[in-house]
Amino acid sequence: MVTEDTKALPAEFADLARFADWILPTEPERYAKRLASTMPEMQDFYDAGMARLEDAIAYCDRFDLDDLPDEARNLFHLMQSLVMASFPVEVWKQPRVPDSGAAYLDIVREPVV
Repeated sequence: MVTEDTKALPAEFADLARFADWILPTEPERYAKRLASTMPEMQDFYDAGMARLEDAIAYCDRFDLDDLPDEARNLFHLMQSLVMASFPVEVWKQPRVPDSGAAYLDIVREPVV
């Protein structure tokens, strides 16, 4: 069961805790969250996350990718969600890919994390 405790971030990233609903372990979950989010919500997440991106990468780089502590893994997933929100914010100005109609791409295999 996912609880707020299981979505804890490292103490250094407490300012990002309000975005815990973006801590999602799979690409389909992140994509669904993007589609269900408004542009102001994504912009807020994007602005806060991009300001901490380099710090988050440096923090996660302290650990072996195959042995991330839970809080670091949550931070890693949060940054993956930030990537998912970046194109709508930076390029499309909408959650969906423009002119894509009902097209959908289903990921077959997740990256190992």
